[in-house]
Amino acid sequence: MSSLSVQTSGAAREAVDRHVPALVGDGFASKLFAQDPTLWGAAAEEESAKRLGWVEAAEVSRPLVAQITALREEFAAEGVDRFVLAGMGGSSLAPEVITRTAGVELFVLDSTDPEMVGAALADRLERTAIVVSSKSGSTVETDSARRVFARAFEEAGIDAASRIVVVTDPGSPMESSARKAGYRRVFTADPTVGGRFSALTAFGLVPSGLAGVDVEALLDEADEAAEVLREDAEDNPALHLGAALGGTEPLRNKLVFRDLGSGIAGFADWAEQLIAESTGKEGKGVLPVVVGDGDAPEAGAADVLVVELVAEDAEEAPQGDVVRVAGSLGSQLMLWEVATAVAGRLLGINPYDQPDVESAKNATRALLADKPKPTPADVVDGPVEIRGAQELLDGTRTVEDALGKLLAQLPETGYLSVQAYFDRLAWTDLKGIRPVLARATGRPVTFGWGPRFLHSTGQYHKGGPAEGVYLQITADSGTDLDIPDSPFSFGELISAQADGDAQVLADHGRPVLRLRLTDRAEGVARLRQAVEALGR
Repeated sequence: MSSLSVQTSGAAREAVDRHVPALVGDGFASKLFAQDPTLWGAAAEEESAKRLGWVEAAEVSRPLVAQITALREEFAAEGVDRFVLAGMGGSSLAPEVITRTAGVELFVLDSTDPEMVGAALADRLERTAIVVSSKSGSTVETDSARRVFARAFEEAGIDAASRIVVVTDPGSPMESSARKAGYRRVFTADPTVGGRFSALTAFGLVPSGLAGVDVEALLDEADEAAEVLREDAEDNPALHLGAALGGTEPLRNKLVFRDLGSGIAGFADWAEQLIAESTGKEGKGVLPVVVGDGDAPEAGAADVLVVELVAEDAEEAPQGDVVRVAGSLGSQLMLWEVATAVAGRLLGINPYDQPDVESAKNATRALLADKPKPTPADVVDGPVEIRGAQELLDGTRTVEDALGKLLAQLPETGYLSVQAYFDRLAWTDLKGIRPVLARATGRPVTFGWGPRFLHSTGQYHKGGPAEGVYLQITADSGTDLDIPDSPFSFGELISAQADGDAQVLADHGRPVLRLRLTDRAEGVARLRQAVEALGR
């Protein structure tokens, strides 16, 4: 019997009462597991018909278990016991949650920051293998990591091909090039599963299993949950969760995720992409706000629904406008995927496309091709260069001035998105500005690491409701790394990604304040000082 539990109260309970009977009557759950592409309307049918393989992923992925185990044992016999995952979005978020929850080591390289790439290269290279994971087979961040690791292996006298494992879709450019190069192993995943729904496919399982996770147990949990979630029943937990996510009236379109002892490390980071990228389009959507186990000053706002992730033995009933969810990791991966499909139905959108993700990629490509010279800063405040639209700069002399003007543009139902384009592992404490800004504004504040968030909430920021304001933080580095056989370096790449995304947001009429830290340590300290001043 599945350990899943979904409890609702307040507006969430009202949404369940309003929508679940109709979902049951329409046979939504059984039709979903039968891969019926008509569930989201005629406009979504063509895309949905190609993207529903995830409902049987736990069963289809079973043969991978023995293959992964055998490869892990081969590596162990060769003294290789450290694994790096080069992937973005759906290719990295699920393995990160799976391995962190299991307590096994996996270096998730989902950044183009030269200092973070350098850190991945510097640690125990002689014992390292890299999993290069890309559904399309052409993700620039992933391919750049592959190139720099291949060079590092060769320079260390290690046969690079023997240390590179590839996960991609069949027929992708990466599949053919990897086989030609003779890489250690090429795993092809089910092409009918989109990236953010791929946790239980090769994209989630290969890096996790190589790192040491019992992926068969994970599939067992998911299989057990699927037996419950496929039922057209009033107590189906996915119907309850999906109704709460997409069916409150008026829509509470900010989801504040709080972890109250779930035992699943970083689960909300995975759910953030699943929900934001699936629902944030056509001016609609639901925005996850990840607060972990920290403060959530915005939790009482009228457009916020609180999601509490709790332990399976939690007994206290939820209070207020709350959804409380418990269950094992494998069962929750299935639960949230089904619930997101339900929410898409209630919101009237196609949960399987991402029409605005490509825009930032195109802008980045154009900037890398043109290599424009950096524009002078509009304002300089010590170690911080300030750039932005004129309305953010008139009369601005300090970081405090600029932040105040950005927040003055925050709509009554808006949110602030903080986007930090540098090493998320070395500077993880920077996330501490999030609750301070939420307290100062009384509004939801998200924090994303760039370019990682471009493959996650980036779709929502451009395709969702036009109610966000954006704080982009970039940082100079005394270190840069060339990308072999590439006309640009990692430093140039991450700079172009930040510039390109800011350009696209501005083209959408979104207010963007850009702060460049000319010295990382001094710049972070100055930024913290300015944010704390706002919070007083």
